[in-house]
Amino acid sequence: MNWGFQNRMSQIFPGGKAVMLAIDHGYFLGPIHGLEKPGETVRSLLPHTDSLFVTRGTLDSCIPADVNKPMLLRVSGGPSVLSDLSNETIVTPIKEAIRHNVVGVGVSMFIGSKYETQTVANLANVVTEAHEYGIPVLAITAVGHELEKRDARFLGLASRIAAEMGADIVKTYYCEGFEKVTGTCPVPIVIAGGPKLETIKDALELTFNAMNQGAAGVDMGRNIWQSEYPEAMIQAINGIVHKGLKVGEALELYGQLTGVKVG
Repeated sequence: MNWGFQNRMSQIFPGGKAVMLAIDHGYFLGPIHGLEKPGETVRSLLPHTDSLFVTRGTLDSCIPADVNKPMLLRVSGGPSVLSDLSNETIVTPIKEAIRHNVVGVGVSMFIGSKYETQTVANLANVVTEAHEYGIPVLAITAVGHELEKRDARFLGLASRIAAEMGADIVKTYYCEGFEKVTGTCPVPIVIAGGPKLETIKDALELTFNAMNQGAAGVDMGRNIWQSEYPEAMIQAINGIVHKGLKVGEALELYGQLTGVKVG
């Protein structure tokens, strides 16, 4: 790949690791709790994230033009939470991504769904077009409401298919035996936080375990901006990803920042 592609990848993975903040949820969930006003949500979080994963509408209307954080743009979508989420198409062309000065684009694919072929083709077509301009592509191994599919066999299958289609980064879920997923995927994997977890410790353990089993970073949303202290939470996550903090050390950092004792 050319210099432009490598430069964009280095912005996504400074030092080889990535803390991505996902705020694209409104494209199918609408004004979800914590993202009623995305610009206000991310204001205090920006110093602690490496990049934002966002839709073009939110980027245009909510993120100030002088923000210098790298942006990754979601380009697939269509159905809402009231419909079949797997019936996606490409809703934002690569020309728009270039116009928005982004460092990467993201596409969901739904392996095992009624629209599997359609969403895999979406990914492959975006890879072809994006690579023409040196833009990395993030493939999201979405599972919608079918949470039972989050096992190593399914996620390993989905992640490998994403890489085979040319994706440069794969976003997937953490699961038992996660090293089997990372060990058979030839491109970097970042983990999704998924639905809000019960405790701070749960989210930090998820991050720590994934990093120890081969993940290159996180692309989290709800477990950061729906937490009681989002800025402290993202700093604790960042500490695990970039500084190698253990779970206890990250909890201690969270406690120092908030004055709340957690364990």
